[in-house]
Amino acid sequence: MAIEKLGRPTKARLAVLRNQVSRLLWDGKVETTVAKAKSVSSAAEKVLTLAINSYNDTVKVTKTITDANGNKVEKEFLNDGATKLAARRQISKIVYDLQEQRKPKEAIAVFKARTENIAHPLVEKIFNELAPKFAERAKTTGNFGGYTRVLKIGQRRGDAAEMAIIDLI
Repeated sequence: MAIEKLGRPTKARLAVLRNQVSRLLWDGKVETTVAKAKSVSSAAEKVLTLAINSYNDTVKVTKTITDANGNKVEKEFLNDGATKLAARRQISKIVYDLQEQRKPKEAIAVFKARTENIAHPLVEKIFNELAPKFAERAKTTGNFGGYTRVLKIGQRRGDAAEMAIIDLI
């Protein structure tokens, strides 16, 4: 990822970028400085493009499993294809693994049932929610790219840094 230096050493700069890209994709909006917003926008666009180009690549696999009674049963599973798996691995290198949070007044049993089979919630959200949404948008409007928007909101009190809000369109 080629980004601005942002006055930080490489490891700190990449950590800030990964954190903000993760928060943007999870929450849909991040408030930060203009320079960081432009870097985050570039990285988020690349992540979304990877997901959009590969989210349909699935393979049906039939496996023989033994049930509780000892009977052998054939069951169909949907696995990721080669391009989707490669895209998942690349996206996992860019974004942090954010975990699903319990909703207010949600029972623990309901929360566990809802999140039982989800190992990487942010990556799942990118492939299952964001990629289909932006792919449909690209088909209808003909615009490939432009998934994020940077809105300048003025100067921050204290150090007068130019602030911006970056959000998903």
